[in-house]
Amino acid sequence: MSAANISNLTQESFDPAVMKSAVPVLVDFWAEWCGPCKMLAPILDELAQEYDGKVLIAKVDIDQHQALAAQYNVTAIPTLLLFKQGQVVNQLRGLRSKRDLKASLDQALAG
Repeated sequence: MSAANISNLTQESFDPAVMKSAVPVLVDFWAEWCGPCKMLAPILDELAQEYDGKVLIAKVDIDQHQALAAQYNVTAIPTLLLFKQGQVVNQLRGLRSKRDLKASLDQALAG
C-alpha cells in the first residue's frame, strides 16, 4: 500500500528506525479502515520521494500495534508525529494538506 521508500514500522522496528535515526522521522499512525488515512497516503508517498535522504517517512498500523499508539497517546487517526533525535517535535492530527506537512518537515530540517 505504501511507496517503496516508506517504512512500515512494528513494535520491534520502531525504536531502531525512529529513535536512532540521523534524520527527522515523520510517523503516520493509521488504520486500513480510516478514510482520511487513505486520502493522506498519496501525499506521504510524494513527500517520501521529495525528501528522500533528508526525512524518513514511516507508518504504524494502529490495529496491529496498539501498544505503540497508546505509548504516544494517539487517540485519533490519522495522527502524524514528527521525531527529531528521538524526540517528538511536532504532532499533526487529522488530514493535512501537503503544504502543511512540507512546512513542518522544512521547519524540522531548519531547526
